[in-house]
Amino acid sequence: MRFDADLTACADLVRRADPDRFMAAMAAPVPARPVLFALYALNVEVARVPWATSEGMIAQIRLQWWRDALAEIAAGGPVRKHEVITPLARILSPKQAGDLDEMIAVRHWDIYKDPFDDPAHFERYIDQTSGSLMWQAAQCLGQASEGVVRDYAYAAGLANWLRAVAQLRARGRAPLLDGTGKGIRALADDGLLRLTRARAARAQVSRAAAPALLVGWQAGTVLRQARRDPGRVDAGTLGQGEVARRMSLMVRVVTGRW
Repeated sequence: MRFDADLTACADLVRRADPDRFMAAMAAPVPARPVLFALYALNVEVARVPWATSEGMIAQIRLQWWRDALAEIAAGGPVRKHEVITPLARILSPKQAGDLDEMIAVRHWDIYKDPFDDPAHFERYIDQTSGSLMWQAAQCLGQASEGVVRDYAYAAGLANWLRAVAQLRARGRAPLLDGTGKGIRALADDGLLRLTRARAARAQVSRAAAPALLVGWQAGTVLRQARRDPGRVDAGTLGQGEVARRMSLMVRVVTGRW
């Protein structure tokens, strides 16, 4: 799929709103980039809806717009023209479009300030946001085991969530069920376990699908930081410096060992 005006707009949207995913997409082979940029642009649009207005009903309507657009792709009929939806209609099968609905539906939690109901609710949120996105990207690119991809995506999504905790709390949200050191270490341990399990089954993700997993290149570093020093979660200091961030991504690309 060539880079037309719509895909160029998708790439620019990701560049401005999600620098890490932009870097990961640019590090992927050229043929994979249209798929990644279209899906990552959808993620940007959906993720920012709950933060764009203080009116819950308006946010719900805007999320429904995206759900309706994916439903059009899933139905296999005419699809509305839009710089993000139009490229998606070219890369997603009807089933994939239908499956992506869960990634949008779960974002209703972001609209309000209620805490997660229980650990299962928290786990479902991370899986349906990070996991669904990475799984659909992998499917579009090549053969892969869904369980392996979702394990890896969960670790990556959890790492990103822990990095966002300080900002979420500043906005009046309750991002963690147990924000104590013990609770954070337990989350980090779970994420690291899934990361190790996914990497042990690396052979179940084809070389063609592997670029979809590049976006999780910082997960191990962030989760280990949170485990060693849970205070960094509240302080908002998790993550790598710019040079280390770029170098670690380069290593993943050169070795192919996500």
